[in-house]
Order: sequence, then C-alpha cells, then structure tokens
Amino acid sequence: MSIVINLDVVMAKRKMSLNKLSELTNITLSNLSIMKQGKIKAVRLSTLEAICKALNCQPGDILVYCSDHEYII
Repeated sequence: MSIVINLDVVMAKRKMSLNKLSELTNITLSNLSIMKQGKIKAVRLSTLEAICKALNCQPGDILVYCSDHEYII
C-alpha cells in the first residue's frame, strides 16, 4: 500500500501508550491496535482528528504517502 501509518512512531516520540491514547480519544484498543499495525483500510476524519488532538500532531505525521519502492518514517 502506498500510505504508511506511522502511529507507533508518533506515539513513541510522545511516550504515549495505547491504553492512554484510547482513554484520551474514546477509541477502542482494538481499533487503535489495528491502525497502529497499519492494517486499516479506511479512517474517519473524526478519528484522525481525535488522535491528532491527543498526540498534538498533524495528520501528515501519522499518514505518509510513499511510492511502492520507498518507505519513509
């Protein structure tokens, strides 16, 4: 897939656990885990907004486009 999800990287930089992010966003642990693993097919803008608010980041910090031949963190 050409969209890479760097949620785990952003969480690590902020020293935030999945449990804490779940508490702050009211998003279930299972949904956050699926997103963190990069296995999601779609994400609601309201979900992305809640995550960005909790992590104090921009959507581009979490979602990165790269061609099939490159990988950017």
